[in-house]
Amino acid sequence: MKVRPEQLSSQIAKGLSPVYLVTGDEPLLSEESCDALRQNLQQQGFTEREVLHVDGSFSWEYLLECANALSLFAEKKIIELRLGGSKLNKKASEILQQYLSNPAPDNILLIIAEKLDGSSKKSAWFKAVDKAGVIVEIWPVETEQLPNWIRQRAAQIELNLDDEAVQLLCDRIEGNLLAAKQELSKLSLLFTHQVVTAEDVVSAVSDSSRYDIYGLSDAALQGEPARCNKILQVLRQDGTEAPVVLWALSKELRSLAAIQHAQSSGKSFDQVCQQERIWGKRKPLARQAARRVSPHQIQKALQYCAETDKIVKGMSPGDPWMLLTSIAMSLAGKPLNLP
Repeated sequence: MKVRPEQLSSQIAKGLSPVYLVTGDEPLLSEESCDALRQNLQQQGFTEREVLHVDGSFSWEYLLECANALSLFAEKKIIELRLGGSKLNKKASEILQQYLSNPAPDNILLIIAEKLDGSSKKSAWFKAVDKAGVIVEIWPVETEQLPNWIRQRAAQIELNLDDEAVQLLCDRIEGNLLAAKQELSKLSLLFTHQVVTAEDVVSAVSDSSRYDIYGLSDAALQGEPARCNKILQVLRQDGTEAPVVLWALSKELRSLAAIQHAQSSGKSFDQVCQQERIWGKRKPLARQAARRVSPHQIQKALQYCAETDKIVKGMSPGDPWMLLTSIAMSLAGKPLNLP
């Protein structure tokens, strides 16, 4: 049975299934669905949890051993099978189908996978999960849906945003819901019981820690390569995801490209700032950076962004942080090995 994330709680309330599959390429919504399921299962006595990571060395026979093993700590257990982007071969599919043909009554199998392709959805194991349990498919929040998503999330934490603040957040997060959640949480602490404007969002970013992605963007626009390098090191050490840094830098590069194009076409600076959602204190920073960084540097840096995107998605080998450093340095006016 296939359900949407918002339907999961009501589906659980009707009764538990022996297997749940959460699949999709939106990390926040996927993790929230898994958390909701875990919390509900714990309330129903599934207090033990065993996590199995599927990689090249994983033994699928262990899934059956794990299911049949007597628990030393609890009568009921969650077996969490993390597939990631792995595809099941014939042997793995057969073992999973064997498990589902006679699931242990005191176990719940939670399978977590990235977005599945068409062939996986036609496979025997997927059909077996669909027949025996519940499949939660996570779909990205589309651009036109994002403003309402932000408003709903803000309302849940009693945060009141005006329309320009919502639009500014949409432009800054560019569909990264993890970043959106972090920003909304920060704003809720800074602006309680008041309507938050776009200028408030800008000032909150300006007054926040130097060591966040917006501090990195500001340092790059101000032409401070040493500070950029330091912030990047801290972000990496703090566990910031490379895709979050990538969209922050690529956003600034595209805005600078738009400013340069507007200047050559006779469009006013204020008009393009309105179009690119560049507000308050960031406007003079953007103007200076657009004058300092050449169009050639911007295009080469955007090419590096595309290559970094391939690396973080596993489509190309390499260290994304090395490319991110080159991109930030180029934006700050000190290119590193940009051919």
